Amino acid sequence: MSEAFEPLVVGKLNGAYGIKGWVKVYSYTSPKENILNYKPWYIKLNGQWKEVTVLNGREQGKTLVAQLEGCDDRNLAESYHGTEVAIAQSQLPTLSEGEYYWRDLLGLKVINQAGEQLGQIKKLMETGANDVLVVKRPDGEELLIPYVPDYSIIKVDLEAGIMTVDWESDY
Repeated sequence: MSEAFEPLVVGKLNGAYGIKGWVKVYSYTSPKENILNYKPWYIKLNGQWKEVTVLNGREQGKTLVAQLEGCDDRNLAESYHGTEVAIAQSQLPTLSEGEYYWRDLLGLKVINQAGEQLGQIKKLMETGANDVLVVKRPDGEELLIPYVPDYSIIKVDLEAGIMTVDWESDY
């Protein structure tokens, strides 16, 4: 593994499936089965990231299961329960201009068009209609701003760490 490896946690192993060493996988990707498209995986064992080869994977009912190289019995699969699954950040597809991964928006300072600092992005939520920014105000309160480019989101400047929004502090 190279020194430039920057892990991006995309799920965790959630127990054993069957008796041949398959593992249940809880995916943080959307849709959940996208985690199976990333290869190799890295799992954190004894505080160290270890590269593993995914031999096979599929949906099984409402969950995902995967067969990892070198894991061929249920006991070993059970020992992986709760282990994080990561990929190298370099494995992510390149986005088009104006598109961002959620992780890139976390921590950005949010200002409105009047230059008023509204707070800092703490998380994003899916609501169905559109995503919503959860902004922590300087007073500790939360402000919810719909993530709608060219409407409420005016500009995202990742280098400066600032998002400009068309939103008032008292909304």
